[in-house]
Amino acid sequence: MIPYGRQDISQDDIDAVSEALRSDWLTQGPAVPRFEAALGEICGAPHVVATSNATAALHIAALALGLGPGKRLWTVPNTFVASANCGLYCGAEVDFVDIDPLTRNMSVAALAAKLAAARAADRLPHVVVPVDFAGTSADLAAIRALADDYGFFILDDASHAIGGRYQNHPVGDGALADISVFSFHPVKIVTTGEGGAAATRSDDLAARLRLLRSHGITRDAAAMSGQNPDAADEPWYYEQVDVGNNYRMTDIQAALGASQLKRLPQFLARRQEIAARYHHLLSDLPVIRQFVPDDVYSALHLYVIELDEDVQRSRAEVFRAMRAQGVGVNVHYIPVHLQPVYRALGFKPGDFPNAERYYSRALTLPMYAGLTDAMQDEVVEALARAIAGRAG
Repeated sequence: MIPYGRQDISQDDIDAVSEALRSDWLTQGPAVPRFEAALGEICGAPHVVATSNATAALHIAALALGLGPGKRLWTVPNTFVASANCGLYCGAEVDFVDIDPLTRNMSVAALAAKLAAARAADRLPHVVVPVDFAGTSADLAAIRALADDYGFFILDDASHAIGGRYQNHPVGDGALADISVFSFHPVKIVTTGEGGAAATRSDDLAARLRLLRSHGITRDAAAMSGQNPDAADEPWYYEQVDVGNNYRMTDIQAALGASQLKRLPQFLARRQEIAARYHHLLSDLPVIRQFVPDDVYSALHLYVIELDEDVQRSRAEVFRAMRAQGVGVNVHYIPVHLQPVYRALGFKPGDFPNAERYYSRALTLPMYAGLTDAMQDEVVEALARAIAGRAG
């Protein structure tokens, strides 16, 4: 089976993990700050806070931005559920903004219209979560302009986009988003096994993220309540000053991640080659190929096509036929608002037609650095047979 995504583990990665295992620190040691510094160099952010996974990063980012009961978070339906769930974790109300059919990212026009209506109804969002779908940055300059007008925070879910660029800015540098979140799951571009990170330019937000990552506990005397006059003479002393979580990344994960980051340029270059080959190989098939705007360098976490409406076989038939031929296609994503949890909140089919229309024809093809040209040829040939009804 050719999977849709797969980690690429080298001997250097194995050696880095082995070194961490032989060290004095399996967690809360020096490997995590080293990983954070390396990631900060890549994304151009002065503060990076590593977490146990990207869902944890989204949660503490939303909390750091002040999201809570009585406030609202908006994101897109075309994403993994975590982009919306972080709002529910905070007790906030969650709503969605439809996608642009071309980029499959948040539609700026739809966002602007929804904001105008929300202002009139006094129901503006506190946090908006654009998602850099498939590694292609959302239109953050346009969203920033709206944020400055309407007064919301931007939490960029850049889980797919490490190493990407938008208008010559590294994704995550904080020039346009208040906080950006990355994911290091094994199907992502680089991996820590499980893992995530939040990046920001704000000293205050970074301090809050670090506090919330580790139980809300501090050993910094300047951040303490002052209720213990002997604190300065008690080196063991700490205080819980907020209700946080244990969302720490281990040194084992961080060692793997730091080693992987050294190969990020190589991974990205290979993904660009694969995407260019797909664009050529798929040109004669009845599919909509993946689009990247001119002002974006996509990290290309995914390569997603849509079957043309005149394809006679259903997406499910094509999916099964390709799986039967040993090609592990996938679908990204079932619209979040159609999940039972969100239907129970009042969302229904037809609420976000662009996302629903895209989902009905979407198919994710294999995309990872270890995919060879021969394997890619096999994927496209299997797709052609599946569409024509010659397989499955």
